[in-house]
Amino acid sequence: MTPNDNAAVNAKRLAGEKAIDFVEDGMIVGVGTGSTVAFFIEALGRIKHRIAGAVSSSEQSSQRLRSLGIEVMDLNSAGPLRLYVDGADECDAHKRLIKGGGAALTREKIIAQASDKFVCIIDPAKRVELLGRFPLPVEVIPMARSLVAREIVLQTGGQPVWREGVTTDNGNWVLDVHGLRITDPVAMESALNQIPGVVSVGLFARRPADVVIVGRETPEVF
Repeated sequence: MTPNDNAAVNAKRLAGEKAIDFVEDGMIVGVGTGSTVAFFIEALGRIKHRIAGAVSSSEQSSQRLRSLGIEVMDLNSAGPLRLYVDGADECDAHKRLIKGGGAALTREKIIAQASDKFVCIIDPAKRVELLGRFPLPVEVIPMARSLVAREIVLQTGGQPVWREGVTTDNGNWVLDVHGLRITDPVAMESALNQIPGVVSVGLFARRPADVVIVGRETPEVF
């Protein structure tokens, strides 16, 4: 592992551990997916006696939570959540995000919408001025993959690439849209959601993060 790799891992750890500050006694905590969230789950395990349980956005995170003795609950049973903690692949100054690099975007979007406070934890490399450098994930019904890809090209000029070999926890496929400069994330999110066959779009702009934690020796919170 290079010094840069070590620094990135440490930044993720610092961000994940800082998010524990937002956990209150008795909470059912919404938990996302990814390498930064893994550090949050680790920290959550150390205070598991203080929480009522968790709602998870992926089978991967559910397994991590259960391995630490944290009860994983169904969102339908848990109802509205007070807190959701998740990472992002990109984050702009308005706390709008691109998510879905781990193919959990639909469940992540559902839990974010169900939560009063969405805390996003990132390393400094994820901050951008304009969303789109990271390919935009779009979850699609398998039979609609080609249809959706053609419509995306027409609407955005981006280049959709099928993430072959990847099936989401919902049994769907993912298109990664390259070559975008997303100047109006809310409008693009709304437009892509209207394409028949699209399950979810990895733009979190209509429901952005409420708080962003950037992992540093002194974590930046905005």
